[in-house]
Formats: sequence, C-alpha cells, structure tokens
Amino acid sequence: MQIIDGKSVAESIKRQIAEEVAAMVAAGEKAPRLVAVLVGDDGASQIYVGHKERCCGEVGFRSDMIRLAETATEGELLALIEKLNLDDDVDGFIVQLPLPAHINEQKIIEAIAPEKDVDGFHPINVGRMVAGLPAFVSATPYGILTLLKHYNIKTSGRSCAIIGRSNIVGRPMANLLSQKGRDATVTICHSRTQNLKEIVAQADIVIAALGQPGFVKADMVKEGAVVIDVGITRTPCETNRSGWKLLGDVDFDEVAPKCSYITPVPGGVGPMTIVSLLINTLQANKLRNNYVRRTF
Repeated sequence: MQIIDGKSVAESIKRQIAEEVAAMVAAGEKAPRLVAVLVGDDGASQIYVGHKERCCGEVGFRSDMIRLAETATEGELLALIEKLNLDDDVDGFIVQLPLPAHINEQKIIEAIAPEKDVDGFHPINVGRMVAGLPAFVSATPYGILTLLKHYNIKTSGRSCAIIGRSNIVGRPMANLLSQKGRDATVTICHSRTQNLKEIVAQADIVIAALGQPGFVKADMVKEGAVVIDVGITRTPCETNRSGWKLLGDVDFDEVAPKCSYITPVPGGVGPMTIVSLLINTLQANKLRNNYVRRTF
C-alpha cells in the first residue's frame, strides 16, 4: 500500500509556478491576480479562502479577498461580479460556495465571465470540458487527475466507481476519466444506487465524494484497489488541542491495508484542489496575455 502524498505533489507544483511567475515579473509582466469573494461568515469557507490567499502569496500571485455581509443581496453580488468581469487587472476570480440561501448559486455562477471562471463551474467551461475542448476544469477533478498522473496510476481499461454525483466533483470526474486517452469505465453511484456496496467492491479505482465521514468500509473495497478520498468533514475531537479533526469519506484505518494506493485526509486531495486553482489562474493570465499554454 502506498500513500498518495498530495501535499508533496502540490508543493512541487507550487515551486514550478513560483519560478514561472518570477520570470514573468522579471520580464516586466504583472503577476497573475486572483480575487476571492466571500459572502457571509461560514467558518469552513473562511478557512478555505484563507488557505488560497496564503498559497497565492507563496507563488507570487497578487490576491485579494472581498467580503460581503451575510445580508448582501443577490443584486449586490451580481453588481460586484460585473465589476470584476470588466476589470482588466483581474485574471480570475471565484465566488466561494456555499452562498446564503437567499442567493441563487447557479445564477451567480453563470454571471461570471467564462474566461475568468478559474473555478471551472460556468456552463461554457463545463460544456467545453465535456466536449474534450480546452477549458478551465474544476479544481478538485483537475487535482485528482494530476495525482493519478504523478503516481503513474493506470486508468485505461480499468473500472472506476465514483460515489457522489455533484456538479463540482462527481459528474466532471466521471466525464474526464471516461474521455479518450484516459479510457476508464465509470459508474456513478449515489443515494438511489441499488447494490452500491457490491458495485464499489468490483471497482479498480474508487473515488469517494459524498461528504459522509467514514462511509467507505473495508468490505466495499477489493484487494489492490486505488482509493481517492475527496471528503473532508470537520468533526469534534477532545484529544486534539484544536478541539476538532478532519475526517474523509473513507474509513482509512480499515480500508488502507487493502489498497495499492490511497489518499489520506488531510494531505491528499485537498492541497491539490488549491494548487489546481493556481494553475487555472496562471493559465487565465497567459490566455489574456497571449502566452502559450503550459501544462504541469
């Protein structure tokens, strides 16, 4: 069994990005600029956006966080998005999800200019991704693909079970793995899936993205499977000084001995999600400045 060390891979990619950004700045170009919009006081969102800001600083990006009150109206948020769309000094921006209940998330996603949609959620980017055309791919699926490539994990001809059908992870992941060149045979499992345990237990690759801590047990995974744990849930823990710990969707202690490869939580997919956002932002900057695409 080998641990897939997302933290180490992410650090290596960040070093490459930092070198490239330094060269751009030395050549008189502006460093890429990423803006994060945070509405309300959701604790998890604040932590996540904080991580993004710190990583931007590590690679030399310019970054800003714009905070709006929980009571901000949908119209106020749309006006801010339009301002960012028109700002030539902004390469990419994200609106951190989830949003307060009175704001229509899909309407907000569709208001973001596709060329600045570094989260990869706009229907134009999703459509281009499905068609196999160049697009901003949402950060978590992009990060998973990068990990599979880094560890030389074969996908062609292998069966893959994805638990979870969200538009952020499950659906794009299924499409990307089944595309020509990756050639996996993919099954998407969800709350209405019959015989879910049996389906997952036949898969060569299992991707758990349902948000239920410890859902995947040893009897759901076959010997030698590759297990990618996307889940991350903050859970109270009296033995930790912080008073909490992070749990994935996979019961790591039970499942790990059966795996050929497995991602831990934390330190697996999470760091790759943030670094993928950096890659998309750098790409947005290059496209706006007519640079040739570079893939890490």
